[in-house]
Amino acid sequence: MYRTVKATSGRQIFQPLHTLRSAEKELLPGFHQFEWQPALKNVSSSWDVGIIDGLSGWTASVDDVPADTIARRFRYDVALVSALKDLEEDIMEGLRERGLDDSTCTSGFTVVVKESCDGMGDVSEKHGSGPAVPEKAVRFSFTIMSISVRADDEEDAVTIFQEQKPNSELSCRPLCLMFVDESDHETLTAILGPVVAERKAMLESRLILSVGGLLRSFRLFFRGTGFDEKMVREMEGLEASGSMYVCTLCDSTRAEASQNMVLHSITRCHTENLERYEIWRKNPFSESADELRDRVKGVSAKPFMETQPTLDALHCDIGNATE
Repeated sequence: MYRTVKATSGRQIFQPLHTLRSAEKELLPGFHQFEWQPALKNVSSSWDVGIIDGLSGWTASVDDVPADTIARRFRYDVALVSALKDLEEDIMEGLRERGLDDSTCTSGFTVVVKESCDGMGDVSEKHGSGPAVPEKAVRFSFTIMSISVRADDEEDAVTIFQEQKPNSELSCRPLCLMFVDESDHETLTAILGPVVAERKAMLESRLILSVGGLLRSFRLFFRGTGFDEKMVREMEGLEASGSMYVCTLCDSTRAEASQNMVLHSITRCHTENLERYEIWRKNPFSESADELRDRVKGVSAKPFMETQPTLDALHCDIGNATE
């Protein structure tokens, strides 16, 4: 009845099964108490939330077809709290190393979170009679990149934690798993829409969480940089990668990009893509399909997730070619 745990030191520690079970519970989101000030808009204040249905929180409109898929996720704030509690020792160690008195550092903490989302490829059952679901899966996850604190009498923030391996699977925490093809824009919107709403609510509030025995206040910032080009196109409502509009960040066509390797700049933003979608939908100037497509430059669906305009893969390639 005994199981063995490998500690971080690599030593084998034998533990009775019930001890492992309780240790496991502490690691899963939904174990730690926390509070938001002000309370999150449209999000329940209960903290003991475990795994929820990925489609909960989506309010279907009249013409929506119910999404025929299976999705499971943690609530975003609950998962972030679990991740921060995981880093409790690192946070306290960082304060000590910087010579900061932890009893005075109760507010002014800033947490930068990197979001990632990608398809996991074909996950179909080769045999067996499970439920009929799409044969592709998508995972949305996040990594805590850095934590900094600004002491009351200081002007500059001091970084007390920096993730050394930001692309490691050990630091990348899954938030939502769904059976869906990553090019199924409608189903992705239905599942990730509530996640985006929760993230937006967290930006306007402060997290109050006990770290090192004292209640501390955290502000969260999100950077959506772990998306590849295909995913960015899908979430920003752009035509797929075979489009003549070659880029997710500017209006270059393939012909223009091949002629001009230098003068590329980031011109797209989320709100502009939304405006273009409305033009695409309403066609206010009664233009032909080609004229309309030329006007919206590759926007084909309603974008639902704002991705940070950092340099994308294509601009990096163009830059390398120029070098």
